[in-house]
Amino acid sequence: MRHPPHPLAFLATLALGVGSASGQAVTMESPDGVFSESFSVIQTVRELPDGRVLVADPLGQALVAVDFGRQAGDTLGRVGQGPAEYRQPDAVWPLPGGETLLVDLGNGRLTRLGADLSFGDTRPYTVGEMGPGRELILAIPQGVDDQGRLYFRSMGSPGRGGMMADSAWVLRLEPATDEVDSIAPFKITGRTRQTSGGANNQNVSIQQIPLSPADAWGVAPDGRVVLARVGDYRVEWVGPDGSVTRGPSYEWDAVRIGQAEKEEWASDRDSGGGGLAIGVTMQNGSMSMQATRGGGGGNSDLDQYQWPDIKPPFYADRIAVDAQGRAWVRRHVDAGDPPLYDVFGGDGSRLAQVQLAMGRRVVGFGSDAVYMVETDEFGLQTLERHPAPTF
Repeated sequence: MRHPPHPLAFLATLALGVGSASGQAVTMESPDGVFSESFSVIQTVRELPDGRVLVADPLGQALVAVDFGRQAGDTLGRVGQGPAEYRQPDAVWPLPGGETLLVDLGNGRLTRLGADLSFGDTRPYTVGEMGPGRELILAIPQGVDDQGRLYFRSMGSPGRGGMMADSAWVLRLEPATDEVDSIAPFKITGRTRQTSGGANNQNVSIQQIPLSPADAWGVAPDGRVVLARVGDYRVEWVGPDGSVTRGPSYEWDAVRIGQAEKEEWASDRDSGGGGLAIGVTMQNGSMSMQATRGGGGGNSDLDQYQWPDIKPPFYADRIAVDAQGRAWVRRHVDAGDPPLYDVFGGDGSRLAQVQLAMGRRVVGFGSDAVYMVETDEFGLQTLERHPAPTF
């Protein structure tokens, strides 16, 4: 693994001042397709050349090819550990040649699906091994480019003197060689740390601080990485050559955090599958890692967290990039207000603010479509297809 370069080594190709409330105001409320069957959790979707849409449902343990026209969903593979099987299909990403990458959390592997959706080769989503002078990397992608390279985050680790790191790195994996490159640093969600017990029997508990300021990032098909910076709310793009294009900073209205905002955060966490739980296993001197999704705690555990006074400007979620190369940043709003996205162009300027209908969030894009999910009062999710807006 290459050592991360110093952040100042990046070449800034554009740096502007404070932006105004620029960009068009767009409302997206009318889908042109709704799939009638519900899912438990949808993280990503993959539009196929024939118009069908692949959906991975980790909690429902299903991989489904959705046909909006026929209102039919064909389940691919089955639950298990063998060929053409999965245990927790979490995400689907396009690969070169019309293939698809399936992230199978439950079996700890990445599976290639052929252009005909046949199940092919698998590989662990861990790279390397744990030990003195060695590193075990959890390469669960948050994006895949059109060359098939995987983008994921470093795990972050306690710093010197028992202090926790406040940042991580966007990493890029070349699957053919297992070479990992460091692309850009980003601020991560704040955490609290509690230690108990003695020197020989020490327990460490690390817990996130919900709604604490953190950067967000995503990947464009051409390999550019987009980052939303929470410090001054700006967007920057890191090119495949390491050059950085920085947009202007934007003002935002602070939202104070009350009980309604805390409950909304818990509901949103649950609708996203409850977050990732990372397990570490030691067997015969060998360490392995595996991730699972699920375990949302509802609203009963809100008092256990430390909370900031105000919301940051945007969610620290994956930034989805559409077919036109525009980055969709999900904004924080007052509890009960309709969802809002800021859409940024390749120069980092805001092109539009897009308001969705209540209960919706963006999960992916097609060539001329935006795919959203609606979460109902029972937590079930319905997939919608909307025409891609022009601005």
